[in-house]
Amino acid sequence: MDQLDFSHKPVLLQECIDNLNLRPDGVYVDGTAGGAGHSSVIASHLTEEGGLLLALDQDESAVRAATERLSTFGGHAKVVRSNFCELEQVCKEEGIEAIDGLLLDLGVSSYQLDTPERGFSYQNDAPLDMRMDQRNPLNAKIIVNTYPEEELRRILWEYGEERFASRIASNIIHARESASIETTGELVEIVKKSIPASNRDGGHHPAKRTFQALRIAVNGELDVIAPAIRSAVRLMKPGGRIAIITFHSLEDRIVKQTFAELAQGCICPKSFPVCVCGNRPKIKLVHKKPILPSQEELEENPRSRSAKLRVAEKL
Repeated sequence: MDQLDFSHKPVLLQECIDNLNLRPDGVYVDGTAGGAGHSSVIASHLTEEGGLLLALDQDESAVRAATERLSTFGGHAKVVRSNFCELEQVCKEEGIEAIDGLLLDLGVSSYQLDTPERGFSYQNDAPLDMRMDQRNPLNAKIIVNTYPEEELRRILWEYGEERFASRIASNIIHARESASIETTGELVEIVKKSIPASNRDGGHHPAKRTFQALRIAVNGELDVIAPAIRSAVRLMKPGGRIAIITFHSLEDRIVKQTFAELAQGCICPKSFPVCVCGNRPKIKLVHKKPILPSQEELEENPRSRSAKLRVAEKL
């Protein structure tokens, strides 16, 4: 598939742009560039000397697509193949001492879901893969065929919040005793047999939670969110903003809790007459509640329905 097919309709686009408080000479990072939907609009605002958009993505196809789409902005945009958890290292290598804003659009991209051979989708039969970064030695096939039953159960329960995790894990073990589980289609059939028809969520594919769980495990998605937020805060200039879009409760919980921790001031017991901890808030929440897609966006882009945008500002 040509890199120009890496189209990702940017979710909550105007809300992100408004909340980043873009300055024409500012330095901004899109840590999940994808097809450069958000990146290209951010870059279009950086018209003065010093204005720079650093677009990061670990997916080689995304890097190719973003590089082509952002080429029209000349020196105001640069694309680097990297995971956003390596933000500080990338900025150091690029000679960037401080940034004015960070955007993260978490989760799997439309392109990754819609490219069958990537193995992210339960809608197509394809090799079990699910790697966002194809340099990653771990893929879904390895997890499904080699992890012990207890670990499979944990992954499905913790990352997929799958009620039938035990039954699915048991059936995976049973199936792989006969032959290696090679494809997404084979895995879907195992999951379907594991969930009673009467217990299937209305409107949801029975394998949705299992595929989410395996994808998170393959890519270590939840492990990098909090460290990346802390890195961004260390790099951020006062008044700079972090905008993060999440698509499920596990991601959103981590963002919410990390923001709350960084926004907290004194942590001394209330019985202490004066503060001795010296802890000061590092950020403030721009909105108490997450920003949700408008009804118009929901109608135009059904995949935005579970999106939540949280925004924090460096103090």
